[in-house]
Amino acid sequence: MLKLIFATNNKNKIKEIKHLIGNSIELLNLEDIGCLEEIPETADTIKGNAIQKAEYIYKKYGYDCFADDTGLEIEALNGEPGVYSARYAGEQKNPEDNMNKVLEKLKEKSNRKAQFKTVIALIIDGKLTCFEGIVKGEITREKSGSEGFGYDPIFKPKGYDSTYSEMNLEVKNTMSHRAVSTKKLIQFLKIVK
Repeated sequence: MLKLIFATNNKNKIKEIKHLIGNSIELLNLEDIGCLEEIPETADTIKGNAIQKAEYIYKKYGYDCFADDTGLEIEALNGEPGVYSARYAGEQKNPEDNMNKVLEKLKEKSNRKAQFKTVIALIIDGKLTCFEGIVKGEITREKSGSEGFGYDPIFKPKGYDSTYSEMNLEVKNTMSHRAVSTKKLIQFLKIVK
C-alpha cells in the first residue's frame, strides 16, 4: 500500500481528505512523522505555497508527500484574500476575523462573485505533479451554518442554495474545491501505483 504524508496538521483538512481517499492509501500527517515546526508559506501564489510545503517535507524528511494550499478569491476585491486567505485579518489566523473583514469590505458591493481554489502539490520519488480544483460561487451577506471551517459560513457555491457550512461532509465532498483537486490526485495515484 502506498504511504503518503499529507503536509498538514489541520484536523479539518485531514478529515476531508481521508473521507475522499478512503483506505486505498496509508495517509499520515505531520504529527505522525514528528514534524512540529511551522512549514514556510512565503510564495506569492496558492500553487507556489503548495509546492513549497511539499518540497520542504520531501527534502527534510524524505517521504513521498503532498501538500495543499487554498485561497478564496473575490472578484470585487481584485482576487483578495487569495494567497493571504488564512491570515487576511492578521497573523493570528482567526477565521471569524477573516470572515468579518470580507463581509465588511463587501458591505457596499453588489458583485459578490467569488471562487475557492485549491492546489495540491504531490511529490513521489522526487517528481512533482500539481492538481487544481476551483469552485465558483458567491459571498453571502451573513454567516450561516455550523459545519466546515475557514470561510465556509459565507461561501455559497454556484447552483446551491446553502453555504459550505450548511452542508454535511458527504455533500461538500462531492463538489468542493478540495474534493475536485483530491479526485484528480486519486486518479493520478491509480495510474502510478
